[in-house]
Amino acid sequence: MAHSPSPAPYTVPAPARLAGRIRVPGDKSISHRSLMLSALAVGESRVEGLLEGEDVLATAAAMRAMGARIERGDDGIWRIHGVGVGGLLQPRQALDMGNSGTSTRLLMGLVASHPITATFTGDASLSSRPMARVTVPLTQMGASIESSPGTRLPLMMRGACPALPIEYELPVASAQVKSAVLLAALNTPGITRVIEPVPTRDHSERMLAGFGAKLTVEHGPRGRVISLVGEAELKPQSIVVPGDPSSAAFWMVAASIVPGSDVVIENVGLNPTRAGLLTALRMMGADIEELDARVVGGEPVADLRVRHAALAGIVVPHDLAPSMIDEYPALFVAAAFAEGETVARGADELRVKESDRIAAMRAALEGNGVTLREHEDGLTIRGSGGEKIAGGGTVSTSLDHRIAMSMTVAGLHARAPITIDDVAPVATSYPAFYDQLAALSGTTA
Repeated sequence: MAHSPSPAPYTVPAPARLAGRIRVPGDKSISHRSLMLSALAVGESRVEGLLEGEDVLATAAAMRAMGARIERGDDGIWRIHGVGVGGLLQPRQALDMGNSGTSTRLLMGLVASHPITATFTGDASLSSRPMARVTVPLTQMGASIESSPGTRLPLMMRGACPALPIEYELPVASAQVKSAVLLAALNTPGITRVIEPVPTRDHSERMLAGFGAKLTVEHGPRGRVISLVGEAELKPQSIVVPGDPSSAAFWMVAASIVPGSDVVIENVGLNPTRAGLLTALRMMGADIEELDARVVGGEPVADLRVRHAALAGIVVPHDLAPSMIDEYPALFVAAAFAEGETVARGADELRVKESDRIAAMRAALEGNGVTLREHEDGLTIRGSGGEKIAGGGTVSTSLDHRIAMSMTVAGLHARAPITIDDVAPVATSYPAFYDQLAALSGTTA
């Protein structure tokens, strides 16, 4: 799963406009969870629209290594024959997570309450990222963990059976930590509770309930309280994965900043816990229209028509951060073209993503003529008022797919070409990104 050692540099074209219709890949968060929960159900589940990027394929490979039968049909539908909760098998070799932090943290949750031992490895980027936020609650549940210094990969986990139910209050808003504990709770006797002072994306809760887990969500003085009854029996499902709003984010920003643009992004998931960027862009004056709003597999979905609009700087409300944490790099780019100053803070978690996304985006934007200030939890950016930014720089992506795609978008409206040092990591989440850019811009990929 590791990236090719040969970087793939890319110089961004400057199109006259972006126009056309595209369909973004399936939602990454839902794709990961659909594979994991299908692998824990008894019987055959079917998943349509699965994101077939490297990160999700790492999850599929890991679930196969632990006993599930997972096949992709010629019709594009994935069929998963699960082993049942408690039925995960001992993997014969280390689980290679590539660059996928989501795979790693959620699978650690699954292993934590099964009587197996698994070693997690990853590429250089993933191996630099601390896992302590997940290992702390899983250790409380009884799992034994040996890791590299700084609680980093390679990491070996011995599951506890029976594991201990806990009540865990999230110290930092994180859907991955919440999900890891809930997944561990599936094979843990008793009731496990996770308390969220700040709500995060709720795909795990929706999907766990859909598979038949006994799960309740209540609102108390300390926040959302998610309770899950362990020793669950999950029933196979047919799942249609909506388009990933994190992937749609790049086109929402691109069409907003490139004059004359008119783009329709089909089948975008609009789960309220993921719609923060849409809210923020509309606050800035973006012209984004929802077409054919519908519900697919329990998730709200619509086609989004985005037309060029003059953006204005805003102070991004802190309470939007959990619902757009992966979209902050794209928001930073939108801010670079707005009129006036945008203050985008409340995003401490960006420091521990595939890269330190705050530092990486500061360096990338500053290196291409954008005036900004870095904070511990975000950036303050002075925009160009809709004019082209200077460009001319080379962006260091630090093996981070979102840095690569965000700065590609920035390069679409720059006076001098922007070069991305390595776009190979984009395959982790959006293999067709550059082909679709060529189609919308009338250029060659």
